Amino acid sequence: MKTASLLLLGVSLFAFTACSEDDDDSSSNQGNLELNLSQLAQVEADEVYEGWIIVDGAPVSTGTFTVDDAGVLSRTRFTVDEADLAAATDFVLSIEPKQDNDPAPSDIKILGGAFNGDEAMVSAAHPAALNADLSNAMGTYLLATPTTSDMTDELSGVWFLDGSNGSAGLDLPALPANWIYEGWAVINGTPVSTGRFSDPSVADLDAPFSGTDAGSPPFPGEDFVMNAPNGLTFPVDLAGMPLVISIEPNPDNSEAPFAFKPLFTMAGAMDHVNYPIENQVASNFPTGSVSR
Repeated sequence: MKTASLLLLGVSLFAFTACSEDDDDSSSNQGNLELNLSQLAQVEADEVYEGWIIVDGAPVSTGTFTVDDAGVLSRTRFTVDEADLAAATDFVLSIEPKQDNDPAPSDIKILGGAFNGDEAMVSAAHPAALNADLSNAMGTYLLATPTTSDMTDELSGVWFLDGSNGSAGLDLPALPANWIYEGWAVINGTPVSTGRFSDPSVADLDAPFSGTDAGSPPFPGEDFVMNAPNGLTFPVDLAGMPLVISIEPNPDNSEAPFAFKPLFTMAGAMDHVNYPIENQVASNFPTGSVSR
């Protein structure tokens, strides 16, 4: 995963144009920050989570932690300068390189919340994170291979469109520029991208596996008929295999889906039939509270 400089949100509170690390000054009064977070994913071995409080519009680090494969945080209590803690307006959680020489937060901010008294309810919808509410995201898809003339491989392609009227199949909110949607088919246990996209009503950015007999529909999707990745064979019967819409950092060099997976389903068994892809935000997205 690549991290970038600073996220520009157009709101001075979250501009993050300045940053101050929390000093270990034994002469200052210290307070405790408690995290009560659930559904946080385990990050890569060279990454950590880092908390930040926003003080006078600038981020102040509250410390780093990791999450194990059971979702348990390595730390939940952090010592922070009492004056900074009292003045904090928001809490934000980012993903950082474990060996990080940049004192500022990365662009990969996944949670945030405003303090109301001594507590902040945090979610991915916060302006410093996704700045979008995915709770009502929904979609439909169908299996077909419009880029080939072979009628025997129709179960080897997935397209996020409504075949009844030729309209977009996904209803998704717009994301900030440093995030992008990506479709996936998990083929025999291997996630294979169907393409990245910002707008579900236009074609995605990638089509490495589609055929050459005809053009692709103007919507996200992919035919898996050529250039199969190592270990896989195309065409393939997608029926019963997982289909995912994820939200990825942009740019991103990972070949696996990111932790945000708002839509998921197991592929239907018939071609040219629309099936729903289900909203998984309540059971998949991290959430929780932070208290001071």
